[in-house]
Amino acid sequence: MAKKRLTGNNRALSDDWEETLRQIRTQTAVDFTMTGEEKARKLRELEADPLAWAKFMFYQYAKYEFAGFQKKAIRRIIGHSDGNWYEVLSWARELAKSTIVMFIVLYLVIVKKNKRCVIMASATNDGARKLLNQYRAQFEANERLKYFYGNLIGDKWTEDYFTLSTRVSFMAMGWGQSPRGVKMDEVRPDVLLMDDYDTDEECRNPETVNNKWNWFEQALFFTRSISEALLTVWTGNVIAKDCCVSRAGNKARELAAREKPIGNWDIINIRMVDIGKPDPQADYQFGTSVWPEKNTEETIDEVLAQVSLASGQKECFNNPVVEGSYFKEIRWGECPPIGKLKYIVSYGDPAPSNTTGRKAKKNSFKANFLMGLYEGTLYVYTGYLQHVTNDEFVNWYYYQHDYVRERAQQRNYIENNKLQDPFYQQVFVPLFLAKGKEKGYYINISPDGRDKPDKFVRIEGNLEPLNRAGRLVFNVRERDNPHMQRLEEQFRLFDDGLPAPADGPDAIEGGYYMCQQLNAHMEAGSYWIGRRPHNKKRM
Repeated sequence: MAKKRLTGNNRALSDDWEETLRQIRTQTAVDFTMTGEEKARKLRELEADPLAWAKFMFYQYAKYEFAGFQKKAIRRIIGHSDGNWYEVLSWARELAKSTIVMFIVLYLVIVKKNKRCVIMASATNDGARKLLNQYRAQFEANERLKYFYGNLIGDKWTEDYFTLSTRVSFMAMGWGQSPRGVKMDEVRPDVLLMDDYDTDEECRNPETVNNKWNWFEQALFFTRSISEALLTVWTGNVIAKDCCVSRAGNKARELAAREKPIGNWDIINIRMVDIGKPDPQADYQFGTSVWPEKNTEETIDEVLAQVSLASGQKECFNNPVVEGSYFKEIRWGECPPIGKLKYIVSYGDPAPSNTTGRKAKKNSFKANFLMGLYEGTLYVYTGYLQHVTNDEFVNWYYYQHDYVRERAQQRNYIENNKLQDPFYQQVFVPLFLAKGKEKGYYINISPDGRDKPDKFVRIEGNLEPLNRAGRLVFNVRERDNPHMQRLEEQFRLFDDGLPAPADGPDAIEGGYYMCQQLNAHMEAGSYWIGRRPHNKKRM
């Protein structure tokens, strides 16, 4: 039979496949000068340690030293592979979860020889095939496997299904395909690999999530033999509050709590404070790289800086956040001329950190926004929201003063809660005095030392109704201001489940409160100019 001519996409795919095989052959070169005894001894040493075996056989993948959580996962899954075991690996991006599982499965198939029928399922047929082909490529081109185990290629060898000469089968399957009757010889599936089974689009539809979950539990899972052990492994981070991975994780957690545990849910974020206690908020703010040999603090910072907080939380911290949970839309509009306001308020949240470098991300943002109430609507004219030095924070008040230019009575406030006092007195009072001397005039500033309720409660209780009524307006003329854009993002991401910086919304709530207090003075007939109520903490 003549060989089918490849054209277009088929030729490109074929070329890519051949290049993949060539790279594997090159990267797995082996010393063929070993004697038979040396070869046997080497193999015994490797097979006695799954970690050493994986590093030697798959050098091209094991370029970095295994992290502690990876070592534990390898030993845990292999150690339980003779019985029923249900493992969910919710590891963040770039933690090699699919690769680690490949090491495990190939060790079980080749070395332990306790698994013979492997099904790989994914969200699509193409996704399952791509995963399957990673395994197939190793058997075709890995020179180290060939040298120590011979040619393992069996009589079936396609992109969807292949067998080994040792009577082991591997099958790719997209969700929804009929898996009934799948087996190798008399052996029913004894390994189920669920890899990237969730997709963003499908997780937006609860019915689709239910259908996919039911397909796994009812159609795929019961291809197994009741009387024989089954290894089930899910790999995928939690991309939605309700997704198949989170359902599988909850099931694994139930199984882990049995008198005889038969499951485990391993949640590993890109950074963590405590590897045994995943906490998206603390991990984001205070955690360090869980795999520093591969992912340095600097590279993680650079990656996270290029995406939104919501995206970083979902992909790197197993924390799916729905934007707009409380502030679905922020209104941008024209602000009334400043001269029409009786008062305009500059409200700053100083944040105690004085760093601007790499470590600043772990600290609160400094914030200062200029706002005023007009006919019941709070207008945010301009502002600043960034990691800056204390000196630059003080400058912001002067920038706001230049913005207003005596067109309205400007009142300046700075947050000074119990956590910040005596920080305000010791740090900011001298800075404001020095800055006034430098500028030739002084900014009169009042500390806001009131006992505040919880930040989330204040912002949600005071600003959400205001925004919902269309009475919170951002100055449309400042729409290109990155600080105002950052403020909008913090509002949209405002959620009690986020580690989110909410320093911008917190400053807006403080300014709104002060605007209300100033209006109350006016309504009570206590309108005053040029003096303030006595406050011993005031400069």
